[in-house]
Amino acid sequence: MSRRWSGDWARPLPEPEPAEVDVLIPCYGRPAELAVALAGLAAQDAPGFRVVLSDQTEPEPVWEDPAVAAMVRVLRCQGRPVQLEHHLPRRGMAEQRHYLLSLASAPLVLYLDSDVWLEPDMLHRMVSAIRQARCGFIGAAVQGLSYLPDERPDEQRPFELWDGPVLPERVRRDSPGFGRWTLHNAANLAHLARDLQIPPGGWRLYKVAWVGGCVLYDRQALLDCGGFGFWHRLPPGHAGEDMAAEWQVMEKYGGAGMIPSGAVHLESPTTVPDRRVEAADVVLDS
Repeated sequence: MSRRWSGDWARPLPEPEPAEVDVLIPCYGRPAELAVALAGLAAQDAPGFRVVLSDQTEPEPVWEDPAVAAMVRVLRCQGRPVQLEHHLPRRGMAEQRHYLLSLASAPLVLYLDSDVWLEPDMLHRMVSAIRQARCGFIGAAVQGLSYLPDERPDEQRPFELWDGPVLPERVRRDSPGFGRWTLHNAANLAHLARDLQIPPGGWRLYKVAWVGGCVLYDRQALLDCGGFGFWHRLPPGHAGEDMAAEWQVMEKYGGAGMIPSGAVHLESPTTVPDRRVEAADVVLDS
């Protein structure tokens, strides 16, 4: 059922659809980017979803910004529940993600960075893909569209489709699969999708090293692998917590990337500048 009402906002609020997906968004500053991300969610027609924001902006939460507040109202008027959490103090991204997971209840959880815009049918495609593949996660690598003129065939060379079922695999820095990380640089995935000529609305799944920015998990699979419960073993200044969690899920349940990706990176500066500690190096195989 379409949620686009052509401006008829004064009607009574619709009953929320059962949430098949909890969209979990860690936030810190960047109100303009977050408003764009929420606008992308408001354009999704299916499936039923709930949005949970965990914000660590001080002193006032990011949803006090007028543009963010407006998009929260739009989602709620569509019958999409939005939960707002001002979660302090800051203990690092792994703890942020762990906290968001503790608030989730839907069978699927989408971790969406606050600076990512989704094409209108993206959530439907990702949910369809994970249901068909029956794996632990489906990732949509974020595309930097300013790089469309920048063709990088050498970085695209590790690309490999899943031609059969998505199988569990072990990826570490010293394994051949780690070389796939270059696929998600610049606009490599957009160039690969162009060459595959996939029909509109279709997708293929491919093998990944990991995926950042937009990852749909089977929530129980993520919990079975410990989620982000390793956060307390990390200093607040760390990076790569998503890679560590994905590698654990991949090893037990398998994971894949979706091509074409309808996730667009807004190319704003990172909010995690301190990357001296890589989570996977601390929490895996130690």
